[in-house]
Amino acid sequence: MRLVVDLNRCQGYAQCAYLAPDVFTMHGEEALLYSPQVGETQRENVMRAAAACPVQAILLDQVEERAAEGAGSRGG
Repeated sequence: MRLVVDLNRCQGYAQCAYLAPDVFTMHGEEALLYSPQVGETQRENVMRAAAACPVQAILLDQVEERAAEGAGSRGG
């Protein structure tokens, strides 16, 4: 899973840093640092963080999952 944070929308509420501290960290009071690639062990925490963001600044890209689902539905 890849993620992108719209830093223009982010207001620094830090809910993401609280829910997924291995992925999101606050640098100072308002600057957010994050890892754009999320491993399986952090998937659930990141999904919770995205849902908890008051301004919905966290965008999740689950391309790998959609590609696997699409391949499974293509049959004969």
